[in-house]
Amino acid sequence: MKKEAKIYVAGHRGMVGSAIVRRLKKEGYQNIVTRTSKELDLRQQSAVNDFFETEKPAYVFLAAAKVGGIQANNTYRADFLYDNLMISTNIIHAAHVNEVKKLLFLGSSCIYPKLAPQPLKEAYLLSGILEQTNEPYAIAKISGIKMCETYHDQYGADFISAMPTNLYGPNDNYDLNNSHVLPALLKKFHQAKITNQATVEIWGTGSPLREFLHVDDLAEACLFLMNNYSDKEFVNLGSGTEISIKDLALLIKDIVGYTGELKFNTDKPDGTPRKLMDVSKLADMGWQYSIELADGIRAVYESVKSNGALE
Repeated sequence: MKKEAKIYVAGHRGMVGSAIVRRLKKEGYQNIVTRTSKELDLRQQSAVNDFFETEKPAYVFLAAAKVGGIQANNTYRADFLYDNLMISTNIIHAAHVNEVKKLLFLGSSCIYPKLAPQPLKEAYLLSGILEQTNEPYAIAKISGIKMCETYHDQYGADFISAMPTNLYGPNDNYDLNNSHVLPALLKKFHQAKITNQATVEIWGTGSPLREFLHVDDLAEACLFLMNNYSDKEFVNLGSGTEISIKDLALLIKDIVGYTGELKFNTDKPDGTPRKLMDVSKLADMGWQYSIELADGIRAVYESVKSNGALE
């Protein structure tokens, strides 16, 4: 991408989109186009078409999505399916019609079958049944991948897809009703510490294994792919390392400085037992993560402690 090229980052206020904007600016890209959800409802096809016809971006990072944790995914199933289908469909098609040079669609590791072999290789897509709690979201993301692949095949569009693992970092969501596990644990332990709670409840057994990637590493990987990758097959983005929910809780407990006990609520769902990405494809291209989990969580905690996000 040339430094002066017009770049549209969809979802720039979210954790992923904002990280991509930060990375682009750091690398000297200044012609960045953004719209808030109030300015542009990405679920409305006519509005998206008008935006692309007016702005004519050369490159698109599609990071906009309706996201949430197990509870939100399972409660608002229709919303997660509809909103995410419409967002990806409208943007990808408008990008094609308006001759966008390159588009990067960002999915999620939840696209893989619940009991797929580990680590998760890109070839395992659609090889088994999805995890029930986030099936609608996963189906929407799979549809986005397939749109990029088919537009690549039929029209020769340089539309690529990347599947991030679990992410954390600046601008994360700390609402306990719909946040992911890492920010939820940070908030729980912080509040327990300042209110002197004797125990902190952890959903499930603590046994599931999860992989985490700092969102700044993700943004660097996205820019790397936009400049170095044009195949139609999607690429896993992750650290290639994993940690159990129990050990993650203990790590966060230590970072926060909470001295109470953990209480595992086994009436709550565990979700997928294990979800480790095979990141060898990206590694073979010459990219790997640099922010270690403990260092990343510590930096995030120091940041959000002061801005009121954990209150």
